Order: sequence, then C-alpha cells, then structure tokens
Amino acid sequence: DGYSHLSAYERKRLKNITENAKFFAALKLHESAARLNQIATKSQSHVTKRRKPKKVEDETTRRRSMRLLRVEPLDIPLLETPARPAAEEYPPVPVGPLPMVPEDQVENSKWTEALLSTWMRISELNVDDADRGTLDIKRYQESLSRMVLSEENIRKVVKARVCSMAIHPSKSTILVAAGDKQGHIGLWNVSCRSEEGAHMFVPHNFSVNCMHFSPCNPAHLLSLSDDTLRCGDVTRAVFDEICRGEENFSSFDFLEENASTAIVGHWDGDVSVVDRRTPGMSLELSADIGFRRTRTVHVHPVNKQYFLAAGSVDVCVFDVRYLKAKGNEPLKSLTGHTKSVASAYFSPVTGSRVVTVCADDKLRVFNSKNIQVLLILTIKQNQNPQEQPAKTAIWDPKQEHCFLVGSMAHPRQIQVFQDTGKLLHSFYNVECLGSVCSINVVHPSQNILVGGNSSGRLHVF
Repeated sequence: DGYSHLSAYERKRLKNITENAKFFAALKLHESAARLNQIATKSQSHVTKRRKPKKVEDETTRRRSMRLLRVEPLDIPLLETPARPAAEEYPPVPVGPLPMVPEDQVENSKWTEALLSTWMRISELNVDDADRGTLDIKRYQESLSRMVLSEENIRKVVKARVCSMAIHPSKSTILVAAGDKQGHIGLWNVSCRSEEGAHMFVPHNFSVNCMHFSPCNPAHLLSLSDDTLRCGDVTRAVFDEICRGEENFSSFDFLEENASTAIVGHWDGDVSVVDRRTPGMSLELSADIGFRRTRTVHVHPVNKQYFLAAGSVDVCVFDVRYLKAKGNEPLKSLTGHTKSVASAYFSPVTGSRVVTVCADDKLRVFNSKNIQVLLILTIKQNQNPQEQPAKTAIWDPKQEHCFLVGSMAHPRQIQVFQDTGKLLHSFYNVECLGSVCSINVVHPSQNILVGGNSSGRLHVF
C-alpha cells in the first residue's frame, strides 16, 4: 500500500483520517473534505497570512491637551511648574577632621555658638566625685519616685532610630548627645528650655553605634560608627578622626582613665586596640577572639586589663594584655544564653556583677567577683515576640547593685531592677511616653534618666 515503512499505529491513524475524509465527502462538505484529503495525501496546507488593515491617510488628527504639550495659549503665558525636589540624599562624609557645623547651617548661628559655648564652659568645671556614695535601697527608691517626665523634656533630637546616647557629667547643666542610624549626632541642652537648645551634626556615614564623653575631659565626645571612630572636640569646634576601618565597628570602651586607649568591638567578631597617641588612623592590634559577632565590649571599672565581649550566644571575659592575632582563649565564659546576646556590662563601682540582655527575653545577672563568674539570677522580661526586645540593660553609675532596662509592658516604661531580681521602680507617663526606650543613659551623679526611641526622640526624667 506504499506505507509499509510506517508503524502499525501510524497506519491505523492514516486509515482513520482517510475514512473520515470519505465520510465528510459523502456529506458534501467540500471544503472540509478537501482539507482532510490534503492531510491524508501529505500535501502541505496553504499558509494564510493576516491581512494588514489599510492605512487610513485621511484619519482625523487626535485632539491633545495644550497644557500637556506645554504650548502657551494665545495671549496667556504658561505658568512655570516648580521642579520637584529630589529625594533627600546626604553626600559622603569626607575623611579627616570635620568642622563642628550643624547640618542645616552653612555657618554657625548664634544659637549653635551658644550651645557649643555652654558645652565648653561646663567642661571646664571640675566634677567632684567625692560625694558619689551609694545610697541604701530605700533612699534610692525614694529618689527614683521623685523623677518625672514632662512635655518640655521631650524633644526629637535626631532624624532616625536612636542607636547610642551619652550624657555630660556636669551638675549644673543637662547636656545630652544622641547618635542615630543615619550617622547624625544631636546635641541637646535640656536646661536651655527653648527650641534653640538642640542642634544636629553629620560626622558619620553610618549608624552611630556607641558614644562616650571622655572621662578625663568632657569637652571631648567620642563617637563610633561602622567605619570610623571620631572625637568631637568643642574647644576647637571640630570632629577629629581617630581611626578608620571597613564598615565593621560595633562598640568601644576606654582602657584607661585618660581615654588614650580603647578596646573596639567588630561586627565580624574580632576586637581591636586603639591608641590615640599613635600617629595615623590605623589600629594597634586586631584580635580574633573566636566570636561570630561582637556587639558590645566593656572594660572592668577597677581592673582595666579585663574586658567583657558579648556576641551571638557568647559572653566572655578577656585579658587585653594577652591578646594576639589568633588563638585567644577567654579567662571566663558566661554560659546559659540560648539566643543572641544584645549587651553585657560590669557593675559600675567594683565590677562584681554582670548584667546581660538576651533575645530569649531574659535578663541574667552574674556574680563576677574576682572574675569567678557564676549565674545568680534570671529575670523574665515582659516582651512581645512580634517586636524587637529591649536592646541594652545599663547599670546606674550611682548604684552598684541596680540596673535599668526599657520594657514593652503597657504602659511603655523603663524599669529599675535590683541585682536580686526585685523590681524597684518603673518610669512611665501615659500621656508623654508611648514608645519603647531601648537606649537609655543615666547621669553619673544626678537623678537624671534619658530614654531614646526608634523615631529619634529623647525623654528626660
């Protein structure tokens, strides 16, 4: 039959097609039958192309708006449309010293000069620490209960989330510094009681992760961002650059009372030593301590050779004298943390206690006397799992056994705990405080507490 080379299935299919073609031919459906006959005899079908519509040359021109075409109508001039402002962008902060000029000013105004003059004046006064005795718990609670928050003591000082704060040790004037996520530093003279009491500067490109007034010279404000450590020197009205890295710095603390050396933590887990007396902006030493991440470092208040490092689930005590590039072993490990550790700090007077904040919603207090670390207390925080927990717990510098932490309890509040786990006091104001203060700082000698929130607002009790 001429199709012996086809398979049985193909021959069967071809037979069905032929029979169908004969059937349609019998029905006199000529067009369909002819089409099927062509398929049966393997003839190629004619390819039909879509007919192009004829171009209408005399089509009426579509009417368009003269306003959209920006064509001026007769005798009526077209109003100029103001250009849309571009998205707010900050130019990169240059390397090296920067003038202490606020972000919104080309030159210092009289208000800025007044703020910097106040900072300089109060830094020249000697701060007497002789009366910094530790109150008994009852008198301490009474002093806490007298601290209040009012509307005039609330101010948006920086634009973004507050990442760090420092308070000047002056007894006469409340001067607070705040660093935010975008590299801004805000200075607020709370005692000024006017709109001109706060100004914002831009000395960093990245988040300001840590800030301290120099313990020996409060005219110096040291600030650490991801890539640089700077010193704001009000006597020269300049932000000096101390050292520069690779977008990796997380925190720092002074190794000496004269603030000439510091230990710096890195986000990748390393730590470094910085010496301000060394020319240049390089680090003295970078040490791998075996951490995947180092969030905070804190130096022992008495034995300055010891420092705490807190990271992923690691909290350890190291001796800075024995740091080397690799192979560093901790003196002690503070165990028991099951999730990421946000902070770890020695108690302020003797360093006999350590408080840590962990993402498992627990505060832990350790006995660190003579660096013989032992867990003595775990406090369950009132946290919402859907929200970020409080970032840090800080010791009150006036009290060896009391620390503060922001809480997500309603109403929003800042809680004060004794190292026994007893809740001594809660700072709150239903009308004025409606957000979590995850960053807090306490005045070293006065009953003053400052809480910072995620919108750049400071609250002063």
